[in-house]
Amino acid sequence: MRSHMIKSKLKERIYHMSNDWKNKREEFEVVDVRKAINNFLPGLINKSKQVEVGDGICVVQSFEPIPLYSAMTNLGFEHLTEQVSENEYRVYFFRTAMEDAAFAGVGDMPLKPTAILNLKAIDNNLADIVVNFWNLMWEKENPAIDQKTKFLLSLANGVGAGRFRQATRELVKAYAVGVTVAELDELFSIFVWNGGVGTFASEIGPSSLFAAYQRIKTLENNGKTRKEVMRVLLNEFGEKNPAVNVIPHGVKNTKLNSMP
Repeated sequence: MRSHMIKSKLKERIYHMSNDWKNKREEFEVVDVRKAINNFLPGLINKSKQVEVGDGICVVQSFEPIPLYSAMTNLGFEHLTEQVSENEYRVYFFRTAMEDAAFAGVGDMPLKPTAILNLKAIDNNLADIVVNFWNLMWEKENPAIDQKTKFLLSLANGVGAGRFRQATRELVKAYAVGVTVAELDELFSIFVWNGGVGTFASEIGPSSLFAAYQRIKTLENNGKTRKEVMRVLLNEFGEKNPAVNVIPHGVKNTKLNSMP
């Protein structure tokens, strides 16, 4: 009986915490990333480490920053989004638990769709349309096609179109969600079959995609765990790699500052 009462009180405190914070959201530290033209997620994740349970942070963006939601949820945050104007969204993230990122510096999934920031440089409405399309494709509830298969399909589409940057990013994400070396072996054999030996030799073989695939095989053959392999992939085939990064050359990651 005592144990049941303690659990009931704990649930009640959690319930009130999860609802009352919305009344004090205006007190949260505000980080405005509307002028950011590069990947601000690593900076935001580092900043979130300073946020204690029961406190929060507000992110301001010119389009709804949907890809942030799962990254911050992975760190123990829940959120509330408000559209203040046509080109201003405020997302209030409230911390309910201290959780470590599934992938250090990137949150729940590596290689988020940072190319959306390039679209923002053209038109905020265009960025908003595309981020919602991305959400439909990649964050859909109860999808008919599982995420690993989607990544492999997108990888294959990238290869077919000669977009090895895209294909490399999809390979890293596919490995993050569990694709096996045996599956990759068969996939690359299909590339040889469909594209021909000449295309494979001149285009796929020298690409960052094939280099990442070979790196995975070598590391696994050397007994490395998937977590260890992912750490190497993110270091060698992450956003710092110019053959993988989608932000214009020379643009550095944003250093986040709070609004006065």
